[in-house]
Amino acid sequence: MKTVTSLLPAGSGRVMIELDGVSWRRVPVEAAATAGLAVGVELDRIRARALGRELRRLHSFCAAVDALSVRDRSAAELKARLEARGVALIERGRTLETLARAGLVDDERFACSRAASLAARGSGDALIRHDLEQRRVAEPEIETAISSLEPESERAERVVERRGNSARTARYLAARGFAEDVVEGAVAWDGTEGVG
Repeated sequence: MKTVTSLLPAGSGRVMIELDGVSWRRVPVEAAATAGLAVGVELDRIRARALGRELRRLHSFCAAVDALSVRDRSAAELKARLEARGVALIERGRTLETLARAGLVDDERFACSRAASLAARGSGDALIRHDLEQRRVAEPEIETAISSLEPESERAERVVERRGNSARTARYLAARGFAEDVVEGAVAWDGTEGVG
């Protein structure tokens, strides 16, 4: 069995593990410490497995945090991203559970934030619902997010004030996911210009 002969600093929170005087592997300090590696310790099967588990856990956690550092994501989006990075099913579940406990993954918060962002950019409820469904947010969270927005009719009226009262604006509103009755209520045109 090989023995750890040294743990050398290897930059950015990593150590180089030497086994019997030969450089073996560069790993995060946290993984080496959690696996119980120290100078003079034999790297038996139990410690090697513990190191492997810890490396997989750190890989999953770092991939998730990297994805969340760019923008907020739904749990399903994050799960799919971890799967694409080759993270095993069990480890994905553990990582998502840890991040949810820490408050970093919260589908209701994500849905409300995303809905508010889309509404501020002139989107109607149907477009917002579609966007959240594409991000695999559950129906109760979608309903909560949409109900937290100001009424669709008020958002449509603001768009009409900005773009003008015309059939073109009506088409714009319809394309942005506003309900037909909301579009009709917000845009009053004389009917000489066709909507289609």
